Amino acid sequence: MSMKIRLARGGSKKRPHYSIVATDSRMPRDGRFIEKLGIYDPMLAKDNENRVKMDLDKVKAWLAKGAQPTDRVARFLEAAGVLAKTVRNNPKAAVPGKAMTERAKKKAAAAAAPEAAE
Repeated sequence: MSMKIRLARGGSKKRPHYSIVATDSRMPRDGRFIEKLGIYDPMLAKDNENRVKMDLDKVKAWLAKGAQPTDRVARFLEAAGVLAKTVRNNPKAAVPGKAMTERAKKKAAAAAAPEAAE
């Protein structure tokens, strides 16, 4: 059985509230879980201490049993000092897409055209 530590969404429309849970990876996101490990409230300010609350002893126990945290939960655990920080790099994030490169070429050509006419 593949175990995950992940977020389960609660709350109403446009007012999310998440539970940090240990669950079987085959279960639906908001479905059955084995144990609730904490809460995450994204509506609170980032510097608010109540934004993320976890029972770190339970989390460490599940990690020792082989549970894999999702990306977002792994970031919470890194901030809490439970996991080592991993280097993340997405070099393609800064590269513009096709449409933007075409617009940039047209803009550069339009800017160069009046200068060439003089």
